[in-house]
Amino acid sequence: MANVLLSEAEKTFITHGVEEDFRVDGRSNIDYRPMELETGIVSHASGSARLRLANTDILVGIKTEIDTPYQEKHDEGKIEFFIDCSANATPEFEGRGGEELALEISNTLQKAYQSSKAFQLKNLCILPRQQCWKLYVDILILECGGNLFDAVSLAVKAALFNTRVPKVQAALMDGGTVDLTLSDDPYDCERLQIDSVPLLVTICKIGEHCVVDPSAEEEACSSASLVVGVSNHNGKCGITNIRTNGAGSLHIDTVSRSIELGISAGTCLDKELMRVLNVDERLNSESTNKEVYGFLK
Repeated sequence: MANVLLSEAEKTFITHGVEEDFRVDGRSNIDYRPMELETGIVSHASGSARLRLANTDILVGIKTEIDTPYQEKHDEGKIEFFIDCSANATPEFEGRGGEELALEISNTLQKAYQSSKAFQLKNLCILPRQQCWKLYVDILILECGGNLFDAVSLAVKAALFNTRVPKVQAALMDGGTVDLTLSDDPYDCERLQIDSVPLLVTICKIGEHCVVDPSAEEEACSSASLVVGVSNHNGKCGITNIRTNGAGSLHIDTVSRSIELGISAGTCLDKELMRVLNVDERLNSESTNKEVYGFLK
């Protein structure tokens, strides 16, 4: 995370605000900051999205290719995450400073998506033991303003919603070779089933209280935080994975409250994200010229 230099007086001010359920920017402890979301902005990708959460700026591009399934998971597709931390995001990312954080986020996403309650990799299988789709999820952190785990997971789900996979028919020929037939129509594609794709929710402990969507300044006041993967599977919310950050410890009661808060926040986030994505898709289908906002304008 971005290191923010704060005096003891500033840390005390932030901590006292959290105790009163009134944070520095006017939010309560369970409120998220406003977000800006755009999809379909990278022309050479199968799907893309850009999300800005306050000063945190994330760009995601997804590419697809046909690959061979893993031997132990012969009827599933593949998904891999690659994260690049721009040196302009924060001075700590200069040189190789962002590699450790990028590895932490990518590993957390990988574990969340491997859960049986999360992304259905079986939908990416073309022919068991022979051919499957492989998704390359490239994530670029353009600016770091706190709460990277949540912002990245939101941007990834939006990009997966925007992803289209070409329709392909496969047949096993004599000799064990596979014959693949792709449609000549470039618009003859299938969309991914992302209803159960998980979101990551960071619960940050400040003093004796927990908050969601911590800013960079609030992260500097926290000794420990919990990242909860929340997935909506068949109408029921479940936990895909949990990880802790920071050098401090969490009491078992705090962990229990944090998980409950994470599930509640994740459910609301997922519902609102899907609503916005569906509205955006409908508006784009009705309009021939899409207006591009943000840094790509």
